[in-house]
Amino acid sequence: MRALFRPGLARTLVPTTAVALGCGSPPQAECPTAPPSAPVVAPAPATASAPPAPSVAPVPASTAPVLVIVNVANASAAPRAKETIALSEAELRKLAPSLELGKALVFDAAGMPVLSQVVAGVNGAPGELVFQTDLDAAGQKSFSVRPGERRLAPAGEYRVYGRFVRERHDDFAWENDLVAHRMYGPDLETAKKDPLVSSGIDVWAKRATRLLVNEWYMTDDYHQDHGDGADFYSVGKTRGCGGLGIWAGEKLAVSKNFVASRVLANGPIRLVFELDYAPWDAGGVKLSETKRITLDAGTFFNRFESTFTAKKGPLAVALGISRHAGGAVQADTGSMRVWEPIENGKNGNLACAVVLAPGGAGIAQQTDDNFLLVTAAKPGEPLRYFVGSTWDRAGRVASAEAWASEVQKLAARNATPARVTLSAGP
Repeated sequence: MRALFRPGLARTLVPTTAVALGCGSPPQAECPTAPPSAPVVAPAPATASAPPAPSVAPVPASTAPVLVIVNVANASAAPRAKETIALSEAELRKLAPSLELGKALVFDAAGMPVLSQVVAGVNGAPGELVFQTDLDAAGQKSFSVRPGERRLAPAGEYRVYGRFVRERHDDFAWENDLVAHRMYGPDLETAKKDPLVSSGIDVWAKRATRLLVNEWYMTDDYHQDHGDGADFYSVGKTRGCGGLGIWAGEKLAVSKNFVASRVLANGPIRLVFELDYAPWDAGGVKLSETKRITLDAGTFFNRFESTFTAKKGPLAVALGISRHAGGAVQADTGSMRVWEPIENGKNGNLACAVVLAPGGAGIAQQTDDNFLLVTAAKPGEPLRYFVGSTWDRAGRVASAEAWASEVQKLAARNATPARVTLSAGP
């Protein structure tokens, strides 16, 4: 989203996304595999040469000058918990030319430090300073950006994490405190036991709020609920929860497994990574895809940006959700959601939703295996949408009606983002 400017020193902007260089596939030895104290299972792959700038729980510095004042306002009549605020390095430096993003700290109105994350820019994009806050209905808060020494956040402060899982046939798995997912890499296509070609998205049902990806892979016992949740979801060759294909000739044309991954930012607040898909044929049109996935702490929903390379367009992109026994689908032009029993209700109910970005419109379709929401995309331009999930036994969303409410809340937040106004410090 673009920044909106007002005359004078004060600048009003809508947070945008930039990303940091990090680890993906193929692996490199110098790349970390986990938050500071998480179990080390296998090297996370990497394609970039520079790691993300460290994230930190800063120490208050009462003598540090205020470089930029940040005012955050909630224009809606609903409260916002865990609102992510992303401050562009370029906009900060317009007001404070001496600012160094790697030495920028965030403080609240009382002068207390706020957990923040530096997300470095890629391909010429500006970096960002990211933090979260809770906002009352029609409420506002003030923060300040000051110089200081950033320190690594302790492992207990991490609420997002993702990595390439070489030891499990090239999975890419990721999570926050509420949700967990995985997608399938190239080695699984030729695995001796249970090979699978699928670009569908798996859901891991989480009850615990701590990060579980490494723990579950380490024990290799995540299909049974031992108190924290489990992988109950069946993807197979379907779209799973939010996978896509191209709708051509009333048929669904899908890619194979991803061929490369890159972790661009890895917590404690925001995770960003990319997956590349090799060219495939869709009704005579050859195309490839890069997915960029952003997951912040404290939300059920991932933000997806799918960019296609093709010689023809526009493309009819079908965002999908698996059709499982007992699943009930609800769809409109802007979203599609499913509430379904797990093993005939033995393990509760699981929900999935796909929500288009503001201004997007889609048409509901179905195949034997998938519910679909078909929307248009232009080659070379990101298609933005959101994919979310929840499990009723986690105790956060108890019914299909409550899940519908969460989808509506997301659409409302996207339509009316928090207003962030920057002004120069004294």
